[in-house]
Amino acid sequence: MTPSDTTPSDPIDALDAAALDEVVTFTSDLIRIDTTNRGSGDCRERPAAEYVAERLAGAGLEPTLIERTPGRTNVVARIEGTDPSAEALLVHGHLDVVPAEAADWTVHPFSGEVRDGVVWGRGAIDMKNMDAMVLSVVRAWARAGVRPRRDIVIAYTADEEASAVDGSGFLADHHPELFEGCTEGIGESGAFTFHAGPGMALYPIAAGERGTGWLKLTAHGRAGHGSKVNRANAVSRLAAAIARIGDHEWPVRLTPTVRAALRELAVLHGVETDVDAPDFDPDDLLGKLGPAAALVEPTIRNSANPTVLAAGYKVNVIPGQATALVDGRMVPGGEEEFGATLDLLTGPDVEWEFHHRETALQAPVDSPVFATMRAAVERFDPAGHVVPYCMSGGTDAKQFSRLGITGYGFSPLKLPPGFDYQALFHGVDERVPVPALHFGVRVLDHFLRSA
Repeated sequence: MTPSDTTPSDPIDALDAAALDEVVTFTSDLIRIDTTNRGSGDCRERPAAEYVAERLAGAGLEPTLIERTPGRTNVVARIEGTDPSAEALLVHGHLDVVPAEAADWTVHPFSGEVRDGVVWGRGAIDMKNMDAMVLSVVRAWARAGVRPRRDIVIAYTADEEASAVDGSGFLADHHPELFEGCTEGIGESGAFTFHAGPGMALYPIAAGERGTGWLKLTAHGRAGHGSKVNRANAVSRLAAAIARIGDHEWPVRLTPTVRAALRELAVLHGVETDVDAPDFDPDDLLGKLGPAAALVEPTIRNSANPTVLAAGYKVNVIPGQATALVDGRMVPGGEEEFGATLDLLTGPDVEWEFHHRETALQAPVDSPVFATMRAAVERFDPAGHVVPYCMSGGTDAKQFSRLGITGYGFSPLKLPPGFDYQALFHGVDERVPVPALHFGVRVLDHFLRSA
């Protein structure tokens, strides 16, 4: 990149009409590149990686393509800032998507069709829209001859929709030098419009993630004939444990991020309450927040949801073993309680182990970078209200946290009323309005050069 060392006094000036056109084209093009990740290792992100690398190179950058497994490609590039003493900022987005059944969709999920001002297809929300927005901003900077204040490291990753072992996990563990100086990062699922009622547009920015605890349960018993009494039936033992897990009421465990979210939401809804009081009842408050309660409710407790059962091979044969998978999630600081509770719920006849585990995250909501994100969103939607929240699931920020990078969910979109953003994650008819992409490009440009 050969821009000048000066940045316009008003960051809004960096974008041109080409940036707004490119973000739509890039989103559509990336959707048409099928990067379905079924979790079995058969995904191939390389064509999408080559697509973004070519466009980064066109902006004067020197992208590096890195693979742990052939075809599972990651792309990393660095933009040098104007202040060598400033800490670097990571901007990351994944290239893989979850599966989609074409028969269930209004349009083909990999068509990338632009219809009536909306881009359709798998990845339109999760998260090829953000991938495209970052490309558009970087290329606009190259045309305008501007640079951000701090170094920005751009990472397009593989395998986020599975274990991340071929993506951010591999990058963090084996190529930490590419992220030298990065102290903060932004990624998916934040700064989208959440319509909490007439005239109330919220923009939740993620400042935390629950930890991932995918579990495998194994019950052992005595194999035998299905017609005989068997007090050591592995299926019965497993079923009893699964029922206990499914019925368990986890206690409330409020983290600083969730308390901040509840505090701001209470003010916006005109509810007088003290979220720091010893007798504070979050469930009572959630009942007064209307639709906004959905932003917080999944993250005030640990959770464990049984998802897969496997046992036996014939109706009249009692198997000696039965297994189950459970999707567990842990609030920051709730890991010890989670493990102790699973010990009790599974009992002496069922073993459990972590099938996949990632740490819970927290990020400060009173940090300068959070204030800059808030200002960038509210600049382009002055009537909107930025609020912090904790994600119920997880992102690549978990793996990058191994490098000491504090992660936030910030992929801005201004969405119309009735547009259910969260339902489209991994859902049917995933799509993104073109004006939402234009808003996101403007906000990202402003934030990245103000941070």
